Amino acid sequence: MKKSLLLLTGLLVAAGYVFAETDYKDVSITTHKVTDHIYMLEGEGGNIGISTGEDGVLMIDTQFAPLADKIRAAVRELSDKDIKYVINTHYHHDHTDGNKAFGAEAVVIAHENVRDSLEKGRTVEMFQREIPPQPKAALPDITFEDSLSVHVNGNEVLVMYFPNSHTDTDSVVFFLDENVVHTGDLLFNGMYPFVDIPGGGSVQGLIANLDVILDLIDEDTKIIPGHGPLAEWQDLKDFRDMLVETSDIVHERIQKGMSLDEIKAAGLPEEIVERWGNGFLNTEQWIGILHASLLQ
Repeated sequence: MKKSLLLLTGLLVAAGYVFAETDYKDVSITTHKVTDHIYMLEGEGGNIGISTGEDGVLMIDTQFAPLADKIRAAVRELSDKDIKYVINTHYHHDHTDGNKAFGAEAVVIAHENVRDSLEKGRTVEMFQREIPPQPKAALPDITFEDSLSVHVNGNEVLVMYFPNSHTDTDSVVFFLDENVVHTGDLLFNGMYPFVDIPGGGSVQGLIANLDVILDLIDEDTKIIPGHGPLAEWQDLKDFRDMLVETSDIVHERIQKGMSLDEIKAAGLPEEIVERWGNGFLNTEQWIGILHASLLQ
């Protein structure tokens, strides 16, 4: 597994995936309406969810701290209320760096592993990226073990922990009264996902958790993914099916005694590459993740 991860690390660092340095002054925040009171903000990093109403603004994930003013301006276009709550779906920098800016004005909520990761600091090994211990304002104020509900803006907002998925810190946020879900990075819509295997993630665990989520929602559910455009039930099902199909392909080749280089050279079916291979990761990188996950 170590060889597989080292090869993958080189590819991802060269690709400059999530943790590359960014000139944030050129980033714009785009607002997508989900329902009359729920929105998705797209900028740099993980998609932000916004709930508006008489109780104030609930924000899901915070992207990067240098974007805070732009994010605030986008939120002001939707509501004249203060940002009251922030929920972090997991600890990765592109979803939590903005906590430093918003944590002083809002109550930050996350799984207990998120607080532990941000308080102590952590390394994202595949990107050779050190996330140093974060200041107090950036740390979650309220943590939970399995699930937690926030009653705000006429919604019960259920936050559920899904272990061994993208990382060991992942939560999914369900707006029970509006049939909306923010998956965090359990869904990279329309692209191969980054699964942080040294960070407690696993493709097999992700598949199992997606099966649970698919049973909890329905075909009318609107989905805010961690990355990519707004989604629906079928998009999540197609993503899950791609994970299963590509895992099976790589597993079969491992069973035949093929090396990682040979598995990469054999590639994946053209229809998979055409649909899923145009995002953060190319097909060789995704095969590397599958290989590392299957051998862990």
